[in-house]
Amino acid sequence: MAEKRDYYEVLGVGKTATADEIKKAYRKMAVKYHPDKNPGDKAAEEKFKEAAEAYEVLSDPQKRQRYDQFGHAGMGGASGFGGGGMNMEDIFSQFGDLFSEWGMGGGGFSSFFGGGSRGGGQRVRRGSDLRVRVRVTLEEIATGVDKKIKVKKLVNCSHCNGSGSADGNVETCPKCHGTGRVVSAQRGIFGMMQVQSECPNCHGEGKIIKNKCTHCHGEGVVREEEIIEIHIPAGVAGGMQIPVQGKGNAAPHGGVNGDLLVLIEEEEHKDFLRDGSDLVYNLLLDMPTAILGGQVQIPTLQGEAKITIAPGTQPGKVLRMRGKGLPMIDQYARQYGTGDMLINVGVYIPEALNKEEKKMIEKLKESENVRPGASDKKNFFKNLFG
Repeated sequence: MAEKRDYYEVLGVGKTATADEIKKAYRKMAVKYHPDKNPGDKAAEEKFKEAAEAYEVLSDPQKRQRYDQFGHAGMGGASGFGGGGMNMEDIFSQFGDLFSEWGMGGGGFSSFFGGGSRGGGQRVRRGSDLRVRVRVTLEEIATGVDKKIKVKKLVNCSHCNGSGSADGNVETCPKCHGTGRVVSAQRGIFGMMQVQSECPNCHGEGKIIKNKCTHCHGEGVVREEEIIEIHIPAGVAGGMQIPVQGKGNAAPHGGVNGDLLVLIEEEEHKDFLRDGSDLVYNLLLDMPTAILGGQVQIPTLQGEAKITIAPGTQPGKVLRMRGKGLPMIDQYARQYGTGDMLINVGVYIPEALNKEEKKMIEKLKESENVRPGASDKKNFFKNLFG
């Protein structure tokens, strides 16, 4: 299977393109590659589908953010077309109103170019997406974690099994005769043409409910609480959004569920600061250890660890513990390594001394070895400030 092209590349826009620029770019592609304008040209038809899929993602702020973070793999079926298996009916159903706005017609250019009707087909509704915030600790980010969250959402009504009908009977819409689409004549940029649009009587469903369910009032959905288990992969960061397919709101009358969008919030850690996949720990040494060297114990996400302090360690020195940071992940959430722990060394200078301590420091002050020379000063500030 050929690798998918970047959606921005498909539409010929940059990653900073505005919503208006993306819309204009898609219009240009839709006009150029529409199958009715290129009869029998399979390559043009594929480009038309490719452009529609790209626009469907990039025109939606949430899907675009997810695509920018994780690429194609991060969409997880978030595209209304599922990333594959697209057909022309999907596109006309999704963008019929947009085509009408552009004077193309919701059903394409069939009437103008002499093609037959494509047929509208009943519209399959999709439930709306839900967004929840989940707080995670650095310890959970280091290993990944499964969490159970309680969500208030729309679910299928158990009394009518989501149909919206009290007795299970539905009638064919008399206006569209069950197609979910109506046809009208409209003047466009290519002259007069037939335009297909959503039936206003049944809202594209092709059916009418006469005896509505009293529990859901004919909607087929009710609001309830549901406990959902989600997996948060290792290496995520605050601000990332993880899609859980099919766990959003149910659609009216047996449509397709929306997605649950999990927004990651990272809890502040008492010991560490995060710098990408690296962890930063501030170590404050006492003067004797900084001067004489020795071993000190510090915390890590995996437990306590001992590190060796070399004699004469200067304030501002950065020690590195390799592999003690967080997992590195790419845009497809695949792990490819582990960050480090960076230890910033500081030296504690006491502000008050007793008489005996003062005598010890005064005696030490007499030694030539503790007085900095010109080269010592230069190296110290170079190491401290780079």
